[in-house]
Amino acid sequence: MTDGTDWDEEADVVVVGFGGAGVATAVTAHDLGASVVILEKAPEGLHGGNTRVAAQGYLNTSSREEAAAYLRALCGPYSIPDAVVEVWAHEMGLNNDWLAAQGGDPQEHQHPPAGIEFPELPGAQCSHKFHDGPTLGYSKTWERFESFVHQRPIPVHYEAPARALVQDGATREVRGVRAENAGRPMLVKARKGVVLTCGGFENNQAMIRDYLPGLPYCYPQGTPFNEGDGIAMALAAGADLWHMNNYAGPTMALKVPEFPATLSMQPLHFSKIFPGGMIVVGPDGRRFGDEKYKNRHGKVPVNGVWRPLQVPCPMFMIMDHTLLSAGPLYNKEPNRGWTAIIDRYDWSDDNSVEIARGWIRKADSLAELAGGLGLDPAALAATVERWNAQVADGADPDHGRKLMLAPLAVAPFYAVELSPAMLNTQGGPRRDERARVLRPDGSPLPRLYSAGELGSIFSYLYQGTGNIGECLGFGRIAGREAAAAAPWC
Repeated sequence: MTDGTDWDEEADVVVVGFGGAGVATAVTAHDLGASVVILEKAPEGLHGGNTRVAAQGYLNTSSREEAAAYLRALCGPYSIPDAVVEVWAHEMGLNNDWLAAQGGDPQEHQHPPAGIEFPELPGAQCSHKFHDGPTLGYSKTWERFESFVHQRPIPVHYEAPARALVQDGATREVRGVRAENAGRPMLVKARKGVVLTCGGFENNQAMIRDYLPGLPYCYPQGTPFNEGDGIAMALAAGADLWHMNNYAGPTMALKVPEFPATLSMQPLHFSKIFPGGMIVVGPDGRRFGDEKYKNRHGKVPVNGVWRPLQVPCPMFMIMDHTLLSAGPLYNKEPNRGWTAIIDRYDWSDDNSVEIARGWIRKADSLAELAGGLGLDPAALAATVERWNAQVADGADPDHGRKLMLAPLAVAPFYAVELSPAMLNTQGGPRRDERARVLRPDGSPLPRLYSAGELGSIFSYLYQGTGNIGECLGFGRIAGREAAAAAPWC
């Protein structure tokens, strides 16, 4: 049977995206007898998505019943169908077993249960973070996942972004993918199905403005190749969307033109090595929160509910010379993040290179610093004066800050413009318990599936390592479903 299309390549299952979800999908489908091809947007060496540059933990749960209760609690008022909850709860308990079956080592002896994000919620104690190793070095769990694909005859096309889904004109059944290959058009037939595992929209500023409330801009901590391609393709094919306003963020970070992702600033996260004063102010020159509050992937409690951290844009980290001279503002030995893992920027020990680059502003007085930042000098002076008085009293009644209560007093003074940053978005095409992508009427789009953060099940609160756990779980589901489908040709 032929449809008359001049296909460049074909396989039973076409996987769009080579991260954790793409690995689980491709390996599962292959091992069930399907031929598989992976289309990856990034060049070889920059692939792996957020899985590659995360902290290398993945979620495994110890009780199906408690896992279901925990996910329902994490979703809160933004409930998801019971069937999706139950299949997630089942699959999350299989992640260690699946890894071991591939020849990996969950390393339970090295990584005892830890990292429960919301221990106060019912069922939370079932959640455990695991790694595969060796654990020393960068991206080691990702390298283990990646090896599962390379051990099999699964071709991977790099620099091959998918641009559109090919559908039957009458039934709208998905038949393949219209992609590019090193800039040239490429048509790939999917005899059984297409699985979208190509991540969210962390690096698509138009989508950020349209879908994430209160953010005129935001920048990725992870891969810059996540630009919402899967969302655009699914929408054009007739998919419904869900969870588009949910994301793991925001946090505050430095974004500079030289790098596509953000740099994490140490004074916002550590206190012991920075004896000097530091505050963060908005465009009005005033503080807007506890600068060192340990948020939960960008969520903070407000009036009995959890909301994204409210960040005015622009915002500036203001510090004195005592703090700046205490050490590099950037963590030079991080274990996560695109800039740290891929670009490997070597920040100067005394911050002098970054001052010369203009990333850090320097001024002899607060008034001069304010003028250079476009802030009202009187407002900034009043903010610093109030902060220093509170430090002398040993308390921060405005925002309850407890860490690093040091005066901002020793000239010269410095500023770093901060931007909202995020780990990842959770929204995308709505999926069911079989990883099928759904239309607005709830019916499945034939032969189209999704896994991973693209259309994630996390609708409200996020458990750390949950997305990689979900990549594995729903990747396996999508791989099974697609491999079991009867070929259309």
